[in-house]
Amino acid sequence: MVLTGAGIVSRVGIKTAGIRTALNRRWIRRVLTAGAFAVALGVLTSAGGELWTKGTAHGHVYSEAEVPAAPVAIVLGAQVYDDGTPSPFLAARLDIAKRLLDAGKVRAILVSGDHSRWEYDEPGSSEVYLVARGVPAARIALDYAGFDTYDSCARAKRIFGVGEAIVVTQSYHIDRAVALCRTLGIDATGVGDDSVRIYTEPWRNSVVRERGAVLKAVADVVTRRDPVFLGRQETTVQEALS
Repeated sequence: MVLTGAGIVSRVGIKTAGIRTALNRRWIRRVLTAGAFAVALGVLTSAGGELWTKGTAHGHVYSEAEVPAAPVAIVLGAQVYDDGTPSPFLAARLDIAKRLLDAGKVRAILVSGDHSRWEYDEPGSSEVYLVARGVPAARIALDYAGFDTYDSCARAKRIFGVGEAIVVTQSYHIDRAVALCRTLGIDATGVGDDSVRIYTEPWRNSVVRERGAVLKAVADVVTRRDPVFLGRQETTVQEALS
């Protein structure tokens, strides 16, 4: 059989198209394999993070009535409204800390939170809330740079010199909070609040976000990053205890 120029071009074109198809299929397989690997790695990392938080916090989370005494209650920050009023989530944490103080379970309260903007002040609003309910201002220390749970725990240890504490937050958050504080050198126990479960949608959203927060906590612990802001040593906790 004699091939004309057009036949040769046609056969070359078919062959080239076949090669391109094979390469495209190979590229798609590689992308799908990489995607599947990334998903599997994410699932494994998430599961490992959950095991770490629950394992580290196991035996150190108590009810409010049964938590052992410690020198300090660390109240982790949460949303404050534009008028300076603590959100129900933060108010519930502060109420627990006040009751722990009243019961003699702690002798001082360290309120930690976000004050990165002048007009937004979680620790200051927390102090106002506590003082309005009878907590002496002298028993309260403020951490204005507790921008997340890791920073609050790291600063409590490195800046405020806290060695033993009861961490107070919501129950969906308590395992991570206790695990981080214990990993960063604080002999921490925890009390978790469930009273704000009545706010169904915010509670559900917080539970979902907690999964991502666990992954971030693992990364923070692995890297042992410095808090966003360190600053000078503070003596306010020791003064509140004295």
